[in-house]
Amino acid sequence: MAAHHQATLRALHKTTPVLLTLILCAACQQKPADVAPPRATDPVPAPQEKSLIAVPVDADASALREAIEQAVPRILWTINRREPRCVAPQKVRIFGSAVKVTPPIGCTIVGTVTRGAVSLRGEGRDIIADLPIHASISARDVGGVLKGETATGSAMVQARITVDLARDWTPKGRVRLHYDWTTPPGIDFLGQRIRFTDEADQKLRPIVAKLERDLPRELSKMNLRGEAEKLWRQAFATLALNKENPPVWMRVSPQKIFYNGYTMRGRTIRLDLGMEAITETFVGDRPAAPKPTALPPLEQAPARNRLSFYLPVTADYRQLQPVIQRALSKRASRPFALPGIGPVSARFSNVTCYGGTGGRIAVGVDIAARPVDSQKEVHGRIWLAARPVNAANSARVGFVDPVITGNSDGLSGEILLAIGQSPGFSNLIASALGQNFARDIEELKGKIGRAIAEKREGDFVIHAHADRFDIGQIHAYGQGLHLPVRATGKAQISYRPL
Repeated sequence: MAAHHQATLRALHKTTPVLLTLILCAACQQKPADVAPPRATDPVPAPQEKSLIAVPVDADASALREAIEQAVPRILWTINRREPRCVAPQKVRIFGSAVKVTPPIGCTIVGTVTRGAVSLRGEGRDIIADLPIHASISARDVGGVLKGETATGSAMVQARITVDLARDWTPKGRVRLHYDWTTPPGIDFLGQRIRFTDEADQKLRPIVAKLERDLPRELSKMNLRGEAEKLWRQAFATLALNKENPPVWMRVSPQKIFYNGYTMRGRTIRLDLGMEAITETFVGDRPAAPKPTALPPLEQAPARNRLSFYLPVTADYRQLQPVIQRALSKRASRPFALPGIGPVSARFSNVTCYGGTGGRIAVGVDIAARPVDSQKEVHGRIWLAARPVNAANSARVGFVDPVITGNSDGLSGEILLAIGQSPGFSNLIASALGQNFARDIEELKGKIGRAIAEKREGDFVIHAHADRFDIGQIHAYGQGLHLPVRATGKAQISYRPL
């Protein structure tokens, strides 16, 4: 018995003080039967954004031109008036004084002012109707002196029309008149010029009033509401942002429609409409198509064209396992420096990764470890449960509030826990995840940029361009590790039948 006691003391004397301490501590603790963190089941949420999408609506302006043609008569007005002084009195000088030898000669001025064909063009927010007018005027002799004089003149009258739409899509217009005589009509008589432009404003004023009164009825023939309804229904769409790895979908559901004016292009009036839409992003199976709603009342508030949606950079935990395994295998080429223990070599295998409760990621790994001055390996499994974090607009991942648990096949399993608790272990996993996400973000940006550049839905084409990307806060859900990226840009829906 004494000999056995002496052998035990000799064995303990050969044992390093640190390892002896670990053995004694381990002997006082009960080894846990199951140390894997609990699993979470919460899904990755489908984020929603409000977007403002430009919706140009083109309408044929021929109806507007025809309305002006019908409202403005070919003969604008006629002239028939007595002019008492067509020719001034003639005088001669006798003995230095002017003496009248003929009285003033009166005449009757007759004529007609007609217009030519109407043409339309745009200038800013004005639709300009150009009306060429022509005057032909004669002076008929009354005093027996004049045998008849005729003069002509031309002018380009501009009817500047401003169109507006009420909330119920009823069109209305306002007309302002502007004209310039290119050749003012008049008659020259013995050195004086008689002009006939004074009647223009007086005669055209009732024509302008009639045009403003008739415009709403004629503008309604352009069927602006009908064209807008087509675009409204077609804007309820589900777009494929990424076909695979992973499949990503954006569902567009319009809520409001705005009117921001118009431009005139050739024979086409382009209405500048905008839609406020909910854009939802989904990963996985194609979501149910949005159901179109009735065209809402037209809003008059201006809307800035802005497309907003999320790029759901969501990693399946099974896809992250080989990423973590490669990082740990690379790290195994050099020992871990453990305080109080010294350098320890370790090999890693059988990586498991899933979403834990409380927004944590759980990583389990089998470890075979031994101090570099020992031949005995310690085998076991440890678990890291930590909450992933990242800085604003950064894909660099870190871990906070880490909890390390584990078990081993020997009394020295605390070496495994020390490896897990070392900063290098958790930082290594976080760095591997950050590099993976940074690569995924860049790949997805390119894929989505190509997918939304031009997307056809029936007779309509949706154009979009994302020019800014903002990275949100990473979060571990039960269905995947999610790093939201918010994309903003511009989008419009155009009618382009096949």
